[in-house]
Amino acid sequence: MTILNLEKALAPTSVALIGATPKPGSLGAKVLANLRESSFKGPIWLVNPKYGEIDGLTCHSSVADLPEAPDLAVIATPPQIVPSLIGELGERGTRAAVVLTAGIDEDNGLRQAMLDAARPHTLRIVGPNCFGLFAPHIGLNASFSHLAPKPGRLALLSQSGAIIASIIDWAGDRSIGFSSIVSLGNMADVDVGDCLNYLATDRHTSAILMYLETVPHGEKFMAAARAASRAKPIVVVKAGRHEAAAKAAATHTGALAGADAVAEAAFRRAGLLRVTALEEFFDAAETLTRLKPIKSGRVAVITNGGGAGVLAVDQLMDEGGKLAELSPETIERLDAVMPATWSRTNPVDMIGDAPPERYTAALEAAFADRNVDALLVLSCPTALASADGAADALISAVKAERARHPYSKPVLTCWLGGATVGDARDRMRQAGVATFDTPSDATRSLGYLTDWHKAQALLLRTPPSLPEDFTWDVEAAREIIAKAAAEGRTVLTEPEAKEALAAFGIPIVRTLIAEDADAVEEKARELLKTSANVVVKLLSRDITHKSDVGGVALNLASPEEAVAAARKMVQLAGRSHPEARLDGFTVQPMIRLKGSHELIVGIGEDPLFGPTIVFGAGGTAVEVIADSAIGLPPLDRNLARDLIDQTRISRLLEGYRDIKAADMAALELVLVRLSQMAVDCPCITALDINPLLASADGVLALDARIAFDPARIAEKGPNRRMAIRPYPSGWETTTTLPDGSEVLLRPLMPTDVHLYPDFVSRQSAEDLRMRFLAPMKTLTEEMIARLTQLDYARDMAFLAIDPKTGEMLGVSRFSADPDHIEAEYAVTVRTDMQGRGIGWALMRQLIQYSAADGLERLYGIVLPDNHTMLSMCRELGFVAVSSPEADGLRHVVIHLKQGSVDDAPSPRRAAG
Repeated sequence: MTILNLEKALAPTSVALIGATPKPGSLGAKVLANLRESSFKGPIWLVNPKYGEIDGLTCHSSVADLPEAPDLAVIATPPQIVPSLIGELGERGTRAAVVLTAGIDEDNGLRQAMLDAARPHTLRIVGPNCFGLFAPHIGLNASFSHLAPKPGRLALLSQSGAIIASIIDWAGDRSIGFSSIVSLGNMADVDVGDCLNYLATDRHTSAILMYLETVPHGEKFMAAARAASRAKPIVVVKAGRHEAAAKAAATHTGALAGADAVAEAAFRRAGLLRVTALEEFFDAAETLTRLKPIKSGRVAVITNGGGAGVLAVDQLMDEGGKLAELSPETIERLDAVMPATWSRTNPVDMIGDAPPERYTAALEAAFADRNVDALLVLSCPTALASADGAADALISAVKAERARHPYSKPVLTCWLGGATVGDARDRMRQAGVATFDTPSDATRSLGYLTDWHKAQALLLRTPPSLPEDFTWDVEAAREIIAKAAAEGRTVLTEPEAKEALAAFGIPIVRTLIAEDADAVEEKARELLKTSANVVVKLLSRDITHKSDVGGVALNLASPEEAVAAARKMVQLAGRSHPEARLDGFTVQPMIRLKGSHELIVGIGEDPLFGPTIVFGAGGTAVEVIADSAIGLPPLDRNLARDLIDQTRISRLLEGYRDIKAADMAALELVLVRLSQMAVDCPCITALDINPLLASADGVLALDARIAFDPARIAEKGPNRRMAIRPYPSGWETTTTLPDGSEVLLRPLMPTDVHLYPDFVSRQSAEDLRMRFLAPMKTLTEEMIARLTQLDYARDMAFLAIDPKTGEMLGVSRFSADPDHIEAEYAVTVRTDMQGRGIGWALMRQLIQYSAADGLERLYGIVLPDNHTMLSMCRELGFVAVSSPEADGLRHVVIHLKQGSVDDAPSPRRAAG
């Protein structure tokens, strides 16, 4: 489940408190007091068999005695009776409950019993072991908080009640309000993904803050986070960045934390903004409450203290910010109102005696300058000027600017000092001006305004196309792994691992196998004809890390040296691993590439987010160097390059002095091919290529290790454990049109963005109006980018392609609701290609996919004069009905029979 019945928890019309009590200091008494003191307009009913009334309110003896089913039940009872209460509430018709009670665990069976009682009624449970929830816009405080939050446009999700209490306390003094606050607790049912799905379309919420200790259901979280982050900024702080903290988090929530580097990769991939400290979390709340995100961040710094201004510029640069270059007109305008000694540049140093009028003049000049996107105003206390007067001038100027321009430039302020500037800070906060205690807090917060747009821009980039020879042989790799599994092994030998890599097109060094030490001589002699030196490695199915036991010998210049090295390896292995089976040796040329770099790339597996891709500095000291980055597959070339750029060694790969830059395109393709291995070979649990040699001449895998799970050998890709669903390749097909011509129908991919301009240019204005339900001459680049960047977990699009020209002839698509019950479709065919059955073929493909994907309904909104579409819908089995909310538009629906489509692969199976 995801958002089903969640509105009953976050927007209820009635509430029942189960476990109400008049006992001072008790949980039930505090929750009752909070419910009664709030401005919630609906009825509040009490349940406790021990009391007939509490503080003038009737107290019912059981759920059955309530006058009607409450939308929301708040449970504060002993844990043993919670499952039965959930069952009674569900029978009565209640569809949401907040379980404050602790002690409902897997170990004692109560957690599962509670979920079993809720399931027949689709009753949603927040908690257990939670602080409660708040919906300030309807006056609901269903918690045991010491304070009630003010209404606002920030949503807060937290696994920690203590964090919620602290933020509410902090926000109260700063006039910061909230749309919703949800204490997630142990997330037995409602989890962070569910809440993100709900808040993504919540009109009361403009930004979301999250405190997390774990992320259950990685795929659901990623789909929800990616969808929500496209609509509004999301700031997350996740505890457990270090091992000791992760263990504490696991103790706290009873859930697995997973690797923090993987969580970081997931947040980045979803477009979330991560902070690491609570004070940064507070600053983000201050910023996003009062200001709207901006695309460009050229900053004008205005100050009455030169030192403070210089310090702010340093910190701005440290944060990756940009200092605006003031226009000549702005300099001239300020010359007329500033003293002769003012800075005449940015930062605008107004001098220490700056009166309020000087602040007003500087602000108005910066507002008018087109080179300025945001303003940072600093004020230092002096005996020559009034902090309060400067604050009042700033408030007036900001209000005037907001009145003139609804999307006025953001203003961040920092009145340095202590008690003498306290009143000024309070005045600005009360006026809705973002105010910070230090310049570093303010400059860091400027990033929150621009980083969201930057993150979205990164997600909407068009990746470079893959080369035409980008092919791979899945079956060959699977056969290698299956053969090893049949022998009872879980790790491939080095030659086997290299063969599997080669099947996926990853360049490998030529490797010969010698059955014994004597055979090494022949293999070495063969390789020494073209190589100055050779490498000999021990081959054993029982010894994975060969260098640890002296099983690797480099720079061998003769067959005799190779044989001697092999015999020595046998002796060393016999001492350290007497039980190990020795299968022989591998002999390969010693590769020396000028200006080459030793790298490590590989595949890992995280318990929360599934397969991961690793890139970093390699060699025998890989753990000591500790220079690596992690990404989530599937990867395209842009994402592969991002992964590379996160490491320190990436700067060396770009070239320096007489060392040429490495072949970055080849390196990107290796990561993309590894990503494809993770998709197509679900049985792989670990893969290391170390070293992967990279130079200007290309890349080459010198050594490899692959571990696999024999229990997954029968599983075929795409990998169901992936947090992000990959391209559904099983849905590519060629169909014959009524006129005998053929078209290729295939899922849309991000690189198809280049097909859209020609397609749109050959669409009539009328066809565009029919498709987008509004007059439209063309599509912007951003619109096209959004149309081609799909989350296959929720969205799907099929293109009709002319197999001869490669031109795009039409497209059908759907976007599913978070519960994956229904989806809205759209279809359009190029104007000059209409009437040939292309739209029909696209819709049949979309309907087949929708049914196989488990959707129950497919619907569309059609203009009443789009007779062609309405006729096609009727023939396909859609039913057309009036749509009251669609202002006269036609609403067409088809009810799908899952599994009724012959030979249709399940996208859930075929796409992870």
